[in-house]
Amino acid sequence: MTALFFAASFIITLAFAVYQRGTGPTYPLSGETRLDGSPVKYRMIRSQDVGSPAEVVVEIGDPEISGVLGYRRFPTSDKLITLEMERRGGRLAASMPSQPPAGKLEYQVRLSRGGREVIIPETPAIIRFKGAVPALVLVPHIILTFLGLLFSVKAALSYFAKLDPMRDSVAAMSLLLCGGLILGPIVQKYAFGAFWTGWPFGSDWTDNKTAAAVLSWIVAIALMRMKGGSKRWAPVLACAATLIAFGIPHSFHGSQLDWSTIPVTP
Repeated sequence: MTALFFAASFIITLAFAVYQRGTGPTYPLSGETRLDGSPVKYRMIRSQDVGSPAEVVVEIGDPEISGVLGYRRFPTSDKLITLEMERRGGRLAASMPSQPPAGKLEYQVRLSRGGREVIIPETPAIIRFKGAVPALVLVPHIILTFLGLLFSVKAALSYFAKLDPMRDSVAAMSLLLCGGLILGPIVQKYAFGAFWTGWPFGSDWTDNKTAAAVLSWIVAIALMRMKGGSKRWAPVLACAATLIAFGIPHSFHGSQLDWSTIPVTP
């Protein structure tokens, strides 16, 4: 039974890991369109390390098609900066300059051939710049956080099997605490220069949802230590809160630089 629960918990955790990897505002925006009969494939990056230019590349083999990259700081009403894209074999490429941590740029590419044009993507892509995070911090943060989800599910499943969920509940709370509320702020500091940008100092949903998940397990463990039959529902409710937290895409409403504090550079 324990092996079955672990396998089920692992599959659910893996599904959420894939979901988190493929969603959110920092995942590359891919698509395909056509210009005058020629196929155009694009993959717009939406996250870049500070100190490195953000290269925008469009896969297009027709040598008669030219491209212009337009970008500006987001969210601002700055004048659009345009760059002629350079042809490199079957690709067109141009680079946007690096920005401060949590600084965002919105950008689009205008392709033209024989008087016809297409703009990709239709809605401007938004890229956010971040500081590099050491693997010794980032990898344990990710592993511990998802292990916290795994034990969250396993604790909830214990309820339906009428097993004691206390050990798994403590493991879930401890792992989420270490991975999310201890290592998480350290990752945030490396990436965006601040340990905590959630409530009450900001509105970062990643910080807030992590805190909510940990708090739900603290409450659940406290309830399970009390007398009363309803306490067995506590890990199920805490698991539900954790699944809701993991269902919110990573970096959704994340750190964002206030451009009013940064002067416009030529």
